[in-house]
Formats: sequence, structure tokens, C-alpha cells
Amino acid sequence: MSHWRHKVWRHLSSFHGASYSTRPSRINKTMLNDLRRIRPMIQRRIENRAKDYPIQEIVPVAKDILKARQNLLTNVTVLLKAFPVLRCKFCSEVFVGKEGHLIQTCRSYIRRGNNRLHEWVPGSINDVLVPVESFHLHNMSQGVIRHQQRFDYDRVPAILELCCQAGAIHPEEILEYAKVHDNPQISDEDIRSIPTEDLKYVGANALTAWEKVRAGLKKLLLVYPSKVCKRCKEVHVGPSGHKARLCGVFKYESYQGTHYWEKAGVNDLVPEKVVWHRRPQDPLVLVNEGRNYYGHAPAVVSLCSHAGALVSNTRYACEMKPQGLSYPLSN
Repeated sequence: MSHWRHKVWRHLSSFHGASYSTRPSRINKTMLNDLRRIRPMIQRRIENRAKDYPIQEIVPVAKDILKARQNLLTNVTVLLKAFPVLRCKFCSEVFVGKEGHLIQTCRSYIRRGNNRLHEWVPGSINDVLVPVESFHLHNMSQGVIRHQQRFDYDRVPAILELCCQAGAIHPEEILEYAKVHDNPQISDEDIRSIPTEDLKYVGANALTAWEKVRAGLKKLLLVYPSKVCKRCKEVHVGPSGHKARLCGVFKYESYQGTHYWEKAGVNDLVPEKVVWHRRPQDPLVLVNEGRNYYGHAPAVVSLCSHAGALVSNTRYACEMKPQGLSYPLSN
């Protein structure tokens, strides 16, 4: 501690009647000595913890997640060829339909407005299934990733990293697996060969795969620890979060960009991209005045519903309002 800091602390302590000393107290010395003694024991417990993983009873669950995820990506890719998906040019709003809605919910800082109309452009599969990536760990017992080491580790989808730690994928094959299975190649000729009646079954299969992925992740997260940043939603699959200072530059976040880690949930690894859902009784273009009448649904569920899949028996029916009233345009 510099000389001027000593003077400041002595000056402040004189007002409160307290004494200031630069030497550590006996209590602090005792605590430091205790930590030095138990540190080797803590390190051994961390190293031995990895020997209990992967749990063999959970490996089939992770493999089922990979199969359901592959079916989900394939079916959603087919549906995107038949049903258009739009996204806003300035914000993260997504809409399933040929024409975008006229609801004034664009809150992009670029346009400097809180309630403006969206400017729609063609969307992609990343707008329906939001990609969430995390660092790929070599093993669960390795040290915490420092800020200087952030470029030494590959970034992979968080679902694949969780399944990899669960024993469904070999750690050295996860990059090749992501390249092969994350980009299903489906041509337009294959889509034309599918009858319109069969798109209903494609939507039903996609909806079933979506529910299987979320149900399987709920089981894995009970066994394998995962962390999410409370501020920027960065996900880390592992017993403790990394130290890479990647937490954004907003004013409510810390200066050095350190993450505020908490326990991750299913919605953190597989986000529900909630969108406005157009029902058959609604007008062709949703207007701002009827926003209290319209329903909401995840983008995947809304896409499957447009394909003809039944969603009345799912847990999303309450938000979608399938039998609800529509906005009276005549008034």
C-alpha cells in the first residue's frame, strides 16, 4: 500500500475513533494458515470428482437428446422451406408468416424509439432455434478458464457440450459432430416432392422432438452442473463458471466484464423464442390495436402449428389462445 493511502486511512480513522494498522491481525493469520492446510485436500476432491462421471445410467438420456435434436433440426429445416419466417432488421423480433405484423414493439437503440413498427427481412433457422454456445472443456476436473485462455478453447453448442460430458459424444469428436449434424442439407426438390398433407406430420414430429429435447435436458441438468450469467446469459457447462471477461458493456454490468454466475435452466440452453402467434380467426395482418387479443407461442411451436400440428393439448395452448376472440376490425 502506498504512502498516501496510509495517510488517508489514518485521517479517516481519526474521525471514527478507530485505529488503523497495516499489519494483518491474528485472526486473519489463523484463517490463512487453515486455508493453506486444507487447500491440498480441496484440490484432491476436485480431481477425484471427475472419476464419478459420466454416470452410466444417464448416458441413454443424453443419446436420446442427440437423436431428438437431429430430428428437430431436420424437420424445422423442411418447414422453413414451406413456411416463411421473418425477423426484424433492427431488433430480435421474429414472426411466422408471409407478412409481418404491424404491432409497434420495436425497441432497438439504433432507431431511438420504444414503440416503432418493425422492418421485416427473411429469417433463418437461427431465428427459430436460437443457438447457445459454450466453451468445450477437455475434462471436468480441469482448472478454471482464465481471461487470457479464452482463445485456447473451442466454442460448441451448449447442448452438445452437456451431452459430451454425459458420455454420449467423445470429447475429440464433438467438433466434427457439430459440423455434420448442425447443418442438414435439404434441397428444394426434396421439399416439392413432399405432399402438402405430409407437412402436418413433419410439424408433429418437430413438435415431439422439441419436447423430447427439453425433457431430456431437464434430467441432465439435475446431474451435471451448468452455469448461466445473470446479466448477459452466457452459458458455461461445468462445475464452475469461467473467468473470461466477456460480460457486455452495458451500464448495469461490472466494469471488468466479469460474469455473475447462477444455476442454469432448460430455457438458458434451449431458449423459447416467444413470438406473436396468428390464429385462423385473426386478420391476415396483425394490427397494434388488437395486441390484447392475440396469442403468444415459441417460434418452433408457432411454425409447427402453421404446418397443421395439434397444439391444443400442449402446455402452450394457454398462451396461444386457440379458441379466443379476435380483434373486431369492424369497430
